[in-house]
Amino acid sequence: MSRPEDTLPPDLFYNDSESRKYTTSSRIQNIQSDMTHRALELLDLSSPSFILDIGCGSGLSGEILSAVPPEEGGPHEWIGMDISASMLGIALDRDVDGDVMLADIGQGVPFRAGSFDAAVSISAIQWLCNEDTSEDTAQTRLGRFFNGLYASLRRGGRAVCQFYPKNEIQRSMISSAAIKAGFGAGILEDDPETKNSKLYLVLTVGGGDMAGSGDITSIVKGMDGVNVMDGRRKRDRDKVKRGEMKKGGKAWILKKKEQMERKGKVVKNSSKYTGRQRGPKF
Repeated sequence: MSRPEDTLPPDLFYNDSESRKYTTSSRIQNIQSDMTHRALELLDLSSPSFILDIGCGSGLSGEILSAVPPEEGGPHEWIGMDISASMLGIALDRDVDGDVMLADIGQGVPFRAGSFDAAVSISAIQWLCNEDTSEDTAQTRLGRFFNGLYASLRRGGRAVCQFYPKNEIQRSMISSAAIKAGFGAGILEDDPETKNSKLYLVLTVGGGDMAGSGDITSIVKGMDGVNVMDGRRKRDRDKVKRGEMKKGGKAWILKKKEQMERKGKVVKNSSKYTGRQRGPKF
């Protein structure tokens, strides 16, 4: 069975018919509910909050945010973004409590800095890995999204993004883009190595508590199966590597060629002459 992301861009795939089918499916409603409650558990919000719902669709997740009881820290107010006009039309017909806007998250998150306490995204950000045009690469779209999301969250804010990467390359691409934007990032996998496996990217904006454990997300501390990535340490390692790797040298050239190959670019084969020092020109 082909993945929706491999067939059409999201604004075309989720047309009127597909949007109605998605929204009215009891199976999808149950899955969406389970994943949204899991995301709320990871956000660990203790009081009513202002939440950005990324890829909100027809408002299935938003309804759950609005229905959180006071004893569990709710109810929450929310704004939803989605690229599908059909999905948002159904959300308006269903009279959801949150405000919704038509927007492509690959072009950024168009809100004032520090607007939101938290953000949630269910089954959306893997669409950013698709390159619909040669000019708009996956790395560019992911960079715009995570940079915009980082800016829109208040300091100490959190985001949880459930996503379905096609492979390890996409998983790494997404988490690396989040770290590059400045987030503390942890990946939690529920039901690993099963067909029901679910991945959650847990993000924090500043104020991470290292507490000697290296877990800068704080909220995933002690959980089983969590892979925590500390972007600050990676940047420190990269600085050391850059110091050892002279620009224009053989190691530098080989590293650049490897990066280009990962992006699918055609590069010339390396040889013993790669990176050689040329003699003076007369």
